[in-house]
Amino acid sequence: MTRPVTIMQREAGSPLSQAIGISRLICILGIVYVHAWTGIGGEQMSRLAETNQGVVRWSVVELFGRASVPLLTMVSGWLVASSLAKRGSRAFLTGKTHAVLAPMLLWNAIALLVVMSASRAGWIIGPLSGDLKFFANNLLSLTGGADINVQMTFLRDLFLCMLAAPLLVRLSSRSLGLLMAATAVWVIGGWQLYLLLRPSILIFFIAGMLAPRHGLAEAAARLAPWQAALPFLLIAPVKIGLSLAMDGRGGLDLHLIAAVDLVTRAAVALLVWRLAIGLARRPVGARLLGLERYAFFLFCSHLLFMWLIAPQLGALTGTMGHPAWLGLFLVMPLLALVFAIGLAKLVETLSPAAADLLSGGRLGRDQIERPAARPLAQAH
Repeated sequence: MTRPVTIMQREAGSPLSQAIGISRLICILGIVYVHAWTGIGGEQMSRLAETNQGVVRWSVVELFGRASVPLLTMVSGWLVASSLAKRGSRAFLTGKTHAVLAPMLLWNAIALLVVMSASRAGWIIGPLSGDLKFFANNLLSLTGGADINVQMTFLRDLFLCMLAAPLLVRLSSRSLGLLMAATAVWVIGGWQLYLLLRPSILIFFIAGMLAPRHGLAEAAARLAPWQAALPFLLIAPVKIGLSLAMDGRGGLDLHLIAAVDLVTRAAVALLVWRLAIGLARRPVGARLLGLERYAFFLFCSHLLFMWLIAPQLGALTGTMGHPAWLGLFLVMPLLALVFAIGLAKLVETLSPAAADLLSGGRLGRDQIERPAARPLAQAH
């Protein structure tokens, strides 16, 4: 099926093209907030929920961190549609195996080895051992999120979406819209079918595939900043109010919250995309793109930072609830980025081939393209 060439495809160096890399970096920094070290358990966090620190953490995690995944997914779906238009399905799937599945397995294996070894040595508090089910789930996220690399559930579901992409790209926009609606019912219904652990990823992946067909990214780029922010400003109070009013309640309330979550995440995706467009039009955009080449490495390695480094920093600031912890929390994504860059440069120096594998081709011996041209789920 022939697709019209979009502005994005014609102008690889345009602000729209550069915004891909900038938005990806912003989103991954947001995801780091979701997994930021607190030093306390769930029961203690519940007691601190209504404190100033609890409110700040909830706001950053729920309104920004968790809502970063949709735009990251849309960017992947958007670029997957473009990639499939230029190559056959076999080459596409081979590339995605190298760019997504292989790094996921390697990083999960590294996390198991490093974190469990550090736990046995008494350096950190973490898993010491596990049965076959434990290791299988931590490598592949078969039935739930991993215990160590919890972020890899995203790559697991994204890879499954990519396996279906050669079929999805052949569907009409109407059929894709119906599939999105059916998946939204799945999300709001709260059913766990294990095919996708986070089925909302399929919704935004398809939305990303539809974007180049209908010029959605270009239309969003033309919005005034206040127009891009308006949906978020309208839905955020609703999400906050529902979360406060329905805390601990079940039944229909959970379905309502799930529906509002979907709308909130779409609103944040629009806002962050418009922010990325604005940054791409300024000199700072080039500097952000220089950091973006490490974004995937940050995504894969930031849980190692949270397990190994953050507790040592927390020994100086105290756990959540201590006055200095909030400062550590707010800068944690930047600290994790510094850690990721340092680790990436070390691996590149020792073995470019290993850097190539661990970064899915984004670093190492094959790093020849501009950062803005390489998606999160980049394929060779």
